[in-house]
Amino acid sequence: MPKVIVLGAGMVGSTIARDLIDEDGYQVALADISADNLFNTERKFPGKITTIEADLSDPSQVKRIIEPYDIVLGALASRLGLATLRAVIEAGKPYCDISFMPEDALELDDLAKTNGVTAVVDCGVAPGLSHMMAGYGAAQLDEPQSLEIYVGGLPQERIWPFEYKAGFAPTDVVEEYTRPTRLIEHGKMVMRPALSEPELINLPHVGTVEAFNTDGLRSLVKTLDIPFMKEKTLRYPGHCELMRIFRDSGFFSQEEITCGSVKVRPLDVFSTIVFPQWQYHDGETDLTVMRVVITGLKDGNRIRYTWDLYDQYDPGQRITSMSRTTAFPCALVARLLADKRYNEPGVHPPEHLGADAELFDYVLEGMTSRAVQCKFQEKLLTD
Repeated sequence: MPKVIVLGAGMVGSTIARDLIDEDGYQVALADISADNLFNTERKFPGKITTIEADLSDPSQVKRIIEPYDIVLGALASRLGLATLRAVIEAGKPYCDISFMPEDALELDDLAKTNGVTAVVDCGVAPGLSHMMAGYGAAQLDEPQSLEIYVGGLPQERIWPFEYKAGFAPTDVVEEYTRPTRLIEHGKMVMRPALSEPELINLPHVGTVEAFNTDGLRSLVKTLDIPFMKEKTLRYPGHCELMRIFRDSGFFSQEEITCGSVKVRPLDVFSTIVFPQWQYHDGETDLTVMRVVITGLKDGNRIRYTWDLYDQYDPGQRITSMSRTTAFPCALVARLLADKRYNEPGVHPPEHLGADAELFDYVLEGMTSRAVQCKFQEKLLTD
């Protein structure tokens, strides 16, 4: 009977735990520093989940609480990602996480191999499912030539002034808007500012949205040999310019400034004022939309593969779409780890799994069975 522990009981972590609770024979635990987060999940599943209150920013605490478990899943803020990954590897536990850590997780690949640990990182919706699609597409083509990823979580109701709500940690949203963006052009990596090169695109179900550069390619810049690659975040039109105004005016700065008789960090002021307005409240609904396009040559023909994902808030379970689409890939890969269907030691980005058609089909079928729409189109290009 597999024993699984989820680190982090926020919106995504609690959804991962909820998904695994439904699996026959699984024992599921949930750990967090917030007693309220733990209580809110435990009361929905009395007797079905073990909760552990712990400071997960402390690697020694992480090692202590995961010791009795077979599989560890991470749903923590990005700032805790690398330290947690290291702690789990040193403890010798299989691991899958959704962290958007700023560091390069592949730096711990040798440590994972030495300890015989299989760790899958960045395993949410994007990065995550998007990377699996990229890995699958690249493996199917003889010569992949371009990759484009567009993804965003949006409120279904557009409320002024932001027309935006954060479906995950707001601090990680700001991280997306400040971290330099890596792109691949003509086979070489180039750097662009986040929020740069905005463009309008039309997508099914949502209509016109704007896309702008964010650092979502991540491991793909190293693992795939494709001469043109980019990832862009999607928001309702106007959001990009507004965030650039905040950023370029200094509101995202973590350097202290003097304001009257006190010293404050501009980011703390922004967070105090804006983050409450970015929170989803009861009854507020969201959606997730993603398009992944990979083009290249196969058997002498130019082929384009396109995946269009669309998902909405689940009113029956009262789960946000962003929580669903981020949690489900991680929960599905957890089952692969538990069944030892994927057990190669090392730190693996999701594109490694996507390159295996059988594993990729398993994850896509799992998303479909959870009512996440993901339509695929293969097109022969003649121009």
